Amino acid sequence: MNTEQKKILLKIARLSIKNYLESGKSLIIKRENYPDPQLWEERGTFVTLTIYNNLRGCIGTIIPVRPLIIDVAENAINAAFRDPRFYPLTQKEFPLIEIEVSILTVPKPLEFKNVRELFEKIRPGIDGVIIRNGPFQATFLPQVWKEIPDKETFFRDLCLKAGMSGDCFMNPSIEVYTYQVEAFSEKEFE
Repeated sequence: MNTEQKKILLKIARLSIKNYLESGKSLIIKRENYPDPQLWEERGTFVTLTIYNNLRGCIGTIIPVRPLIIDVAENAINAAFRDPRFYPLTQKEFPLIEIEVSILTVPKPLEFKNVRELFEKIRPGIDGVIIRNGPFQATFLPQVWKEIPDKETFFRDLCLKAGMSGDCFMNPSIEVYTYQVEAFSEKEFE
């Protein structure tokens, strides 16, 4: 993404939240207003909200299901109002939020024989990780490595997030996928 595209996506995220706060409806985004074809490619995205560097919401789509610009708009609303870890964002909080957008590559399965090989193949700070076992699934964006740099703790917390036991990554039937992101935030453009 170039600088202009990043600014547009961050603006769309903020406008979507503002519009939803005021009307309870999704922002209508027209292709003629944003003609850049890259903005209309199907991509997975996450929108992360923080207030004073504390997480305030983070929701996304891992697999591309809709155009990038629409995905950012909807995930901004979801992060602000539908993250089950937080109560819905208020008018009072709106001016305090800092928005970060992450654009994901398509996840790829990671083949490994044991935990040692899994840990060898994972690249902290580069790889986002998805774990899956039957109906249980969770992901951590690559940015989470800043908070949890230890691989064992990272995977334990990811297992717990998925609703599985903290040692689920030792189960040979666990599926692991990795992806990378291009992340940018409003801080970069202040």
